[in-house]
Amino acid sequence: MSIDPERDTQDVLKAYMANFDPSFMALRSEPEQLAAITKDFKVYAKKVPGTQPGFYTVDHSAGSYVYDPQGRLRLYARYGSGASALTQDVLVLLK
Repeated sequence: MSIDPERDTQDVLKAYMANFDPSFMALRSEPEQLAAITKDFKVYAKKVPGTQPGFYTVDHSAGSYVYDPQGRLRLYARYGSGASALTQDVLVLLK
């Protein structure tokens, strides 16, 4: 999910997603919808002005959401928690 829809156009996301498995999906909202989405998903995102006019970075939380086949959110995996922890959580869900 892009938290910078101003820069992450559909073409930019398409090129970025080519680096991942074809089953992965990129999501992009309109800028005016972003505040509600970040609130709903409890995501931190803040635009930080750069050192030059017109440049900025975006500080943000990072993680992965795992949904079941019915579209229900089952797991949030924090970035950096490691493959072992994620594997164990997914194995519990598969039981």
